[in-house]
Amino acid sequence: MSYSSNGNRPNLSEKGLLTPDNCVVALIDHQGQMLFGTSNFDRQGIINNTVAFGKAARVFDVPVVLTTVETKSFSGNMWPQLRAVFPGQEPIERSSMNSWDDRNFVAAIEKSGRKKILIAGLWTEVCVAFPTVQAIHDGYDIYVVEDCCGDVSQLAHDNAMKRVIQAGAKPVTSMSVMLEWQRDWAHKGTYDAVMDIVKNHYGAYGIGVEYVYTMVHGAPPTKFPEYAVPTPALAHK
Repeated sequence: MSYSSNGNRPNLSEKGLLTPDNCVVALIDHQGQMLFGTSNFDRQGIINNTVAFGKAARVFDVPVVLTTVETKSFSGNMWPQLRAVFPGQEPIERSSMNSWDDRNFVAAIEKSGRKKILIAGLWTEVCVAFPTVQAIHDGYDIYVVEDCCGDVSQLAHDNAMKRVIQAGAKPVTSMSVMLEWQRDWAHKGTYDAVMDIVKNHYGAYGIGVEYVYTMVHGAPPTKFPEYAVPTPALAHK
């Protein structure tokens, strides 16, 4: 069995599936103002799923392109929870609603050398649908990570998903992608990191894992970082 360049995971067979070596992630406009206008999904859930997805990309060494639109004049900063997953990586700033109209964004995708793009963003009908349709036109294979997307209404989101699927995109979720990258629980190089994401972000699944570890296998309970009450900021004094 051959292994990845960093040696922590085996190279997986493709045969129509995603692998950590054949795709690139694009996280588009996960910003404050865009989330304010999202109403079709639970907004905390979108944050949770997007952070989990970002962590999974880090675990499997999948290249990630971050991009924001009109940060200062309208949309606000990329969520700090997501920026914390990619310390030191600055989002590509755009004026265009369509990322595929931005040469820096397209150049970053091209630099990855990957032809499969996992796209997630706000809002689905614009910031996801527009680049998806055009990237497919340019020969890319697009997967829309639907639980990391959102729109101003359920109708807007549903119509956007119909449009991208009709154009040839594949709908996936953050967890389905992570498990497709893991593929085999015998791959121990990434197993613990995947379980950490599951226990932190995937609700009943994570609680079930914790229960089996402790009650069936006799493992010690998971220890999460202790909560420290924030001290008042200097600005408040």
